[in-house]
Amino acid sequence: MNGMADDIAHIIQLAVAPVFLIAGIGALLNVLTNRLGRVVDRTRALEVELSIEQPLETHPRWAKELVLLDRRMAWINKAITLSTLAMLLVCLVIVTLFTGQLMSFDLSVLISVLFILTMAAMIAALGSFLWEIHVAAAMLRVRTDLLERMQVKRSRFF
Repeated sequence: MNGMADDIAHIIQLAVAPVFLIAGIGALLNVLTNRLGRVVDRTRALEVELSIEQPLETHPRWAKELVLLDRRMAWINKAITLSTLAMLLVCLVIVTLFTGQLMSFDLSVLISVLFILTMAAMIAALGSFLWEIHVAAAMLRVRTDLLERMQVKRSRFF
């Protein structure tokens, strides 16, 4: 019986790294949901402004901003979905570790495949997050006509 306890203790040690991965993915999900909340709040505020003010055609800048906000929401939602998938796959890795040990099966190939899928999901999630940041940064640009009126040239550096 002592051998089984030692085996379980060893599996718990192996499961510690995936648990930290779950914590890291959870932190990323927190960032993503906060960003999504801000985008949703801005979208709702613009929708209220547009319902009170003149038709959308009189505010082309707001129309463009709504399109970009919609794109941001789509990319954030993709990142959230992929991050959640990665977290579920990590949980499956942990369950498979214990199942293989308790049933005395060699599930190392399955564990490897699950971990590779986890990393693929994380790569895709981070890629979606990176693209959302790119779209958000594009929204932050100062309008060229304002810069021209102020006689300021746009520079890549300072």
